[in-house]
Amino acid sequence: MAKAILYDATKCTGCRGCQVACKNWNGLEAVETYNWGSYENPKDLSTQTWLKMRFIEKGGTETDNMRWLFARQSCMHCTDAACVKVCPTGALHIRTDGFVALDKDKCTNCGYCVEFCPFSIPRLDASLISGIGDKATKCTACTTAGLNRIDNGYQPACVNTCPTGALTFGDRETLLSAAQDKVAALKSNSHPNAYLYGENEVGGTHVLYILDDTPKAYGLIEDPKVPAAATAWQDIIKPLGYGIVGVVGLGLILNIMVARARIISREEK
Repeated sequence: MAKAILYDATKCTGCRGCQVACKNWNGLEAVETYNWGSYENPKDLSTQTWLKMRFIEKGGTETDNMRWLFARQSCMHCTDAACVKVCPTGALHIRTDGFVALDKDKCTNCGYCVEFCPFSIPRLDASLISGIGDKATKCTACTTAGLNRIDNGYQPACVNTCPTGALTFGDRETLLSAAQDKVAALKSNSHPNAYLYGENEVGGTHVLYILDDTPKAYGLIEDPKVPAAATAWQDIIKPLGYGIVGVVGLGLILNIMVARARIISREEK
């Protein structure tokens, strides 16, 4: 049965306990941070930060009109997952419960998942010259081999530590029903822009959001799409296999393009 994580932004206090729990359970290292003018810390996801909470200021210049919007940033575990479509080795795959798992032993550092994800979630610390470096990383919903909480009857670490009930775990259909009721109640109670994010986006995601405002207000993509090139890769090229010289050549070309894209991106930063 399909499972999901439901994030209720109206219950979140921005404590970031989920961030800490994610790092602790997955053995992720602390990263050097700095004051960049926001309460967010660190500034972005990385190979050592798979989940972070975004702090978004909303309102006018008057203090009384200001409020925080807290937005979870991590893998959305898409049903129509671009990363899975383009992964040449099967390192990224969709489990029977719907979560997108990652087998790092099969990862070849190609970086296609990094480039094709519509939410820009996977991370790869790569060489600026070759584009080849560490293996891809992302939230696995605590399904990593040796650290698998889900298959052992436990909730994901982030859900388990949430003190306000902003994060819940369970059957996707059950959570969807509860979320739909909550959004309807919000809309009838001074939140006309309330929205259930993930119900239909990219085939439906297995991380769902209850928002009291528009996805845009929370810094989310309003209509995420799987890139056409990802679908072409899965439907036309990938089935042929890497044993064909033409496919290998195309793979090398794509790798060069990916590496070049990273160089340009880092130069712009």
